[in-house]
Amino acid sequence: MKTIGLIGGMSWESSLLYYQIINQGVKEKLGGHHSAKSLMYSVDFHEIKTLQHEGKWDEATNIMMESAQKLEAGGADFIVICTNTMHKMAKEVEESVSIPLLHIADATAREIVKCGIKTVALLGTAFTMEQAFYKGRLTEKFGLNVIVPGEADRKIVHDIIYEELCLGIMNENSKQSYLAIIDLLVQDGAEAVILGCTEITLLISQSDCKVPVFDTTKIHAEYAVDFAISNKCI
Repeated sequence: MKTIGLIGGMSWESSLLYYQIINQGVKEKLGGHHSAKSLMYSVDFHEIKTLQHEGKWDEATNIMMESAQKLEAGGADFIVICTNTMHKMAKEVEESVSIPLLHIADATAREIVKCGIKTVALLGTAFTMEQAFYKGRLTEKFGLNVIVPGEADRKIVHDIIYEELCLGIMNENSKQSYLAIIDLLVQDGAEAVILGCTEITLLISQSDCKVPVFDTTKIHAEYAVDFAISNKCI
């Protein structure tokens, strides 16, 4: 079994889900008392959040690279970044170590393609919804048509993530706001929705939606399990 190197803490609530899903997955696949071999380097999210909103992406990239290097030095066989937004610097992180990185967008897109879906709605932080590092990868590498909410709704989605979900706050009114936004995206042609922030799964699940929901936290964590217990190479 390979040792999984997790860059967590963004936020720790979603990192907890990663740890849980990964260990449950290993137990289900291998049985008995098996659990995952893993290391987690957890950053201080306050520092990351501040750098994000100040646009200091170079400094944030350095933190992510250093985190990956520490995991490699500790014996990790591959890297998992436990957040969608910080895949903005996935290329730099991967190039800073000699071990592979499992990209969250790739894992998610493969599942979408398997289902024959072409047009997907993307919910996430403003950075993920508005910048090309995530949407562009889904489009250019996997041929998906990606639609996002309008400007006002993007702000609602973003603010709920940072002001509530990253603090462990679950608000029913916020859930209804998300569902109303999803309904509008479905009306615009979305065949499915990507929960493109690892905290959104704390609020929205498949049972809430009429279209398929792709939970990036679950998909990414399960992908890590499959990679850890197989002889697969990226």
